[in-house]
Amino acid sequence: MIYPIVAYGDPVLRKVAKDITPDYPNLKSVLENMWETMYGASGVGLAAPQVGMPIRIFLVDTSPFGDDPDLTPEEQKELGSFKKAFINAHIIEENGEEWAFNEGCLSIPNVREDVFRHEKVTIRYCDENFNEVTETYTGLMARVIQHEYDHIEGILFTDKISSLKKRLIKGKLSNISKGKVSVDYRMRFPDMKGRK
Repeated sequence: MIYPIVAYGDPVLRKVAKDITPDYPNLKSVLENMWETMYGASGVGLAAPQVGMPIRIFLVDTSPFGDDPDLTPEEQKELGSFKKAFINAHIIEENGEEWAFNEGCLSIPNVREDVFRHEKVTIRYCDENFNEVTETYTGLMARVIQHEYDHIEGILFTDKISSLKKRLIKGKLSNISKGKVSVDYRMRFPDMKGRK
């Protein structure tokens, strides 16, 4: 089942999400539906708050970067086969040089901005079987994880851009929350309750 993606301006995107237990209701189908929703919207990541659930789950599938000519063959190989669900994730450490990359977000369609993030991230999380794992990621993989992790902390990529850029996109953000945006996937708009 494809969930509608919650648009910018919805309060659920600003909540710090809560950890869940292994007996969370219908967890398996929630994960399946989130994967289906993410692929339906051509995303490389999706967090539960983006489908209206303030819980600490996010998904990452970096396979679309697997044939990016700007990346090294090693990066292409690594990104091309990376697909993972992160449950109850908590970042332990972010370090390394901060670097800029042009980011977008399914909840903020048609808006892209350069965002600075750390080169390396160490994260503790549970996999789909609730095994606890601690791993370190670098480069583009670290960036996608940090972007999705921000969602479960109530942070959006637009919070990380300069105040000048924020002013320049203010009108676009307002239009998104009112549903005045063209997208090819289902969305739920905060200022248009009931519209699908």
